[in-house]
Amino acid sequence: MGVKADRQAEEFSAFVRETGTQLHHAAMLLTGDHHLAEDLTQATYAKVFVRWRRVQTAQSPVAYARTMLLNTFLSHRRLRRSAERPSDLVDADVGPPAPGHDPELRIDLLAALAGLAPLDRAVVVLRYWEDRSVADTAADLGISESAVRTRARRALLRLRPLIDPIAERTHT
Repeated sequence: MGVKADRQAEEFSAFVRETGTQLHHAAMLLTGDHHLAEDLTQATYAKVFVRWRRVQTAQSPVAYARTMLLNTFLSHRRLRRSAERPSDLVDADVGPPAPGHDPELRIDLLAALAGLAPLDRAVVVLRYWEDRSVADTAADLGISESAVRTRARRALLRLRPLIDPIAERTHT
C-alpha cells in the first residue's frame, strides 16, 4: 500500500476505535440480539470503509456512520432473513450483563423494544438512547420532523404498558 492508503487505513482504524462502542450499543438496541448487533456493526463499518473519503469529509462522520447503521438495519429488517430465532438462545443473545445492572431488566427492556416496528424502534433509540434532537433524528432517518414526533409518541404509548411493570418491579 502507498503512504496515502496507509494513512487512510490508520484514520479509519482510529475512527472505529473511537466510535465502535457507541455504534455497537445503538445496534444492540435496534436488534435486541447481541450477535446480530455485531453483524450489523461490522456491515456498517464495511460500508463506511468503502466510502471512507466521503465519510471523512462529512460535517459529522459519526452521524454519517449512524445513518449507515440505521439504513443497514432497516434494509435487514425488510429482508426478514432472520425472522426465526431459537427460543433457548434468548439469554445468550443479549450479551453479558453490565456490572451493577439487572440482567432480567435488560432482557425485558430489549423485548419491549423488539415489539416495535423497526422504524419506530430506530426513532426511540435515536431520540432517547442517543439523545438526538427531533431534527437530527428526522435527518438521520430521512423522514419529517412531524413523523419523528408522531412515531416517538406512538412508540412510547406502546412501550409504557410493557415498561411500567418493569419499573415497578425494580423499585420494590
